Amino acid sequence: MIEDLRKTETWRVFRIQSELVEGFENLYNLGPAVTVFGSSRLSEDSYYYKQAFEMAKLLSEAGISVITGGGPGIMEGANKGAQMGKGKSVGLNIEIPLEQIANKYQDLTLSFRYFFVRKLMFIKYALGFVIFPGGFGTMDELFEAATLVQTGKIASFPIILYGSDYWKGLIEWMKNTLIPRGTLRNEDLELFHIVDKPLEVCMLLKEHLKVLGLSSLIEKCK
Repeated sequence: MIEDLRKTETWRVFRIQSELVEGFENLYNLGPAVTVFGSSRLSEDSYYYKQAFEMAKLLSEAGISVITGGGPGIMEGANKGAQMGKGKSVGLNIEIPLEQIANKYQDLTLSFRYFFVRKLMFIKYALGFVIFPGGFGTMDELFEAATLVQTGKIASFPIILYGSDYWKGLIEWMKNTLIPRGTLRNEDLELFHIVDKPLEVCMLLKEHLKVLGLSSLIEKCK
């Protein structure tokens, strides 16, 4: 997996280009979609797996497609739920040393070698992010999205943290440590929404589309 750049740098450019083209061509007509992140280590019996399933099912029934990293755990729960509705279930898999096997609940599966190309697809085709409990990978996606919105590199969109018990410690640390030291502003915390119910996610996305003048793209949350 680790390349010798002295020998492969030129060919790497072509591979990156091919991944970009494949992503653009396959996702261009996806329609309104939300990207869901979360741990690959949570089993089908876990509370958050079940919540990811219910939330994705609700969004899909409202006409919103669901994009995940394509693996097990939260990703599988979300893809499984998405297939129960009208929206599409999309998995953007990644090639890593500990092989990630694509879950079976996907209408569209793409595979990427490069994290940054995959991240571009997650953001470019989503009207919001829903972040379930997870580890380093989930945190990486959370803070990259927050940074891009904060710096104006992408238009502001909902960054939804699912599970107040899981995320409240992080938010409190930001409030009590980062803001007093001047490394974060109070208004930066407005980038995040913390929810505990699938319907709350749907309503936040609906409100976002209303602000954009695109409320007709989502059917009634129920």
